[in-house]
Amino acid sequence: MDNNKIMIVGTGNVGASIAYAILNQRTAINEIVLTDIIAKDAEGEAMDLRDALAVAPSYVKVWNGTYKDAKDCDVVVITAGAAQKPGESRMNLLKKNVNILKGMVDQIMESGFDGIFLVVTNPMDVLTYYTMKFSGLPAERVIGSGTVLDSARLRQRIAGYMNVNAKSVHAYQVGEHGDSEVTLWSLADVGGQKINEMLPEDVRMGISDYVRNEVYEIIEKKGATYYGIATCVVSILNSILNDEMRILPVSSYDGFSGTCFGWPSVVGREGVVRRLDLSISEREGIELQKSINTLRNAMHSVGI
Repeated sequence: MDNNKIMIVGTGNVGASIAYAILNQRTAINEIVLTDIIAKDAEGEAMDLRDALAVAPSYVKVWNGTYKDAKDCDVVVITAGAAQKPGESRMNLLKKNVNILKGMVDQIMESGFDGIFLVVTNPMDVLTYYTMKFSGLPAERVIGSGTVLDSARLRQRIAGYMNVNAKSVHAYQVGEHGDSEVTLWSLADVGGQKINEMLPEDVRMGISDYVRNEVYEIIEKKGATYYGIATCVVSILNSILNDEMRILPVSSYDGFSGTCFGWPSVVGREGVVRRLDLSISEREGIELQKSINTLRNAMHSVGI
């Protein structure tokens, strides 16, 4: 399609922050359509964002529309849904958000949409699976934001211990974007130096615990998380629209387990080009299987 036009469904904190992050960097995106169940909210956000265009680093057409406007979009980003409340796990959101999702996806597909879905709403991995199911699109064109944010948190935390820039840290969180996610310490490195050999186990376990639980601390302090995930979503969008073929731990369908979960994958114009075949430790494999089982149980609990 190559219009470099995206739709953001949901103009709450996350959706609006994604649009704001796009305006504040140079991307391939030419046009953003905002839509929300509260139409005037989407309209207000579009107006506010347009006011920044005269001084923003790039020019992007920004307007508010409806699901019908998805017909010629390259990517539809789904951020709409019930929000995670303080003390609430992502899985508690499941049934209400699957029902909300079905209504959205059905209407978007009725528009003639034939692009890529990028799912951000939690519980994201399960909703990515159901987006694939409801839309009927090929698995590679339904992507969840996965553990891209979790991996960014991991890299930043490691960087603090190693006194290096986080961009020089190569490390991944995988599995569920949630409480059962797994750190692949066996593959983590800084400039080719194995982090396993440089940080003691108690420090590594402390980092993993921090990365898993930071979201709850942020929600307790400010009510929601949105800047981190917004910036991560823009990096995924850049990889898609520029055909960058970057390796990102997005969530996509895994035929072996029948679930969607975060895993290092090559991301380009066609979506998930391939999921990498990695050799991980036995312990990590066991933990990953537990995470997959958590997601599978959640999927089955929906009963759709």
